[in-house]
Amino acid sequence: MIQLELINNENLSAPDAAQFQSWLNRLAEKLKVTGEVCIKVVDAVESQQLNHTYRGKEQPTNVLSFPADVPEFVASNHLGDLAICAAVVAHEATAQNKIPDHHWAHMSIHGVLHLLGYDHIDEAEAELMEALEIELLAGLGIANPYA
Repeated sequence: MIQLELINNENLSAPDAAQFQSWLNRLAEKLKVTGEVCIKVVDAVESQQLNHTYRGKEQPTNVLSFPADVPEFVASNHLGDLAICAAVVAHEATAQNKIPDHHWAHMSIHGVLHLLGYDHIDEAEAELMEALEIELLAGLGIANPYA
């Protein structure tokens, strides 16, 4: 099981903690992983600031993943933190004709996979990560987000 801490400004439209938890539970069951994840729902300004600081990009993005950097001698099961931008997720869902909650689920799973070391920098890694996302989302009744 993945334990969730959700930080959300109530002015931002996002799923509730129970919904996020159900998506993380699916991932945890399938991948046999346990740990803790903090998800912070952010606005476009904060997303852009984080994206600039940590990736050198000058625009907001859908999800940023920050893997836990805990020394080996410290007992911790914290996997890391996600910053998910409500405005970008809403815009992408509309532009891609996706159900908003389905896109939130995709971004949550995508972000946690990054925390677990998955990436999409090269084509082989991207194919592996996308296949896993498709499988996890299908288990939630969500269509292939890449179709």
